[in-house]
Amino acid sequence: MPTQFHPQPPLTTIMQTLRVLFLFGAFLFCFTLVSSDLKAEEESPDLRLALASFVRGANRRLMQEVDCGGLCKQRCSLHSRPNVCNRACGTCCVRCKCVPPGTAGNREMCGACYTDMTTHGNRTKCP
Repeated sequence: MPTQFHPQPPLTTIMQTLRVLFLFGAFLFCFTLVSSDLKAEEESPDLRLALASFVRGANRRLMQEVDCGGLCKQRCSLHSRPNVCNRACGTCCVRCKCVPPGTAGNREMCGACYTDMTTHGNRTKCP
């Protein structure tokens, strides 16, 4: 009885097929991750705020948004070098989330973060 010869495909064809299947699987995996993230954000935009307050505890306040540009412009309005003052005030405001009231003084109203920040020359940084 004669045996039939079944030629096997070359090794390169098998490798190419596996490569295509792997890339297709990776694409599907990434696509499902991205689409699930979008759905979670669309469903509940206040979810992050609720989770943040839950995680931080009942006694802690959430960080407040501060208009650093407007507050620093008012703070440095009478300064002899307003551009330098605005730059320093902006840095302090972003780091400490606070700008003292008035055009001078009252630095202690913003706490140690604002009063203890110094320049490289060991001078007070925040106006």
